[in-house]
Amino acid sequence: MSTEGYDSSKRNEGFEDAKRSAEESARGFQRGVNDMVNSQENKKLVAGLLGIFLGYLGIHKFILGYTQEGIIQIVISVVTCGLGGIIGFIEGIIYLTKSDEEFYQTYQVGRRPWF
Repeated sequence: MSTEGYDSSKRNEGFEDAKRSAEESARGFQRGVNDMVNSQENKKLVAGLLGIFLGYLGIHKFILGYTQEGIIQIVISVVTCGLGGIIGFIEGIIYLTKSDEEFYQTYQVGRRPWF
């Protein structure tokens, strides 16, 4: 049998290593999520798809930061019994057919709210 006793410092070192590794992984994951949410391409894709599928609700406007225009889109859809949703559908197609740079310059930098 061994005469050495149990060394709890080795166990604590293992926990500290695991803790540091987990914190590092969490920070990396958070950076990735932030990059994805704030990227130009992601807003283009999300706004385009929401415009096509839920254009009548104006959600694509809210994604781009156009709150007033989003509310106007909802009102138009209610007044026209949903037929105003064609505006969102058309905008969604326009968003997806623009290049990333053109979309960014037009809708995020230039703040062009309609078409």
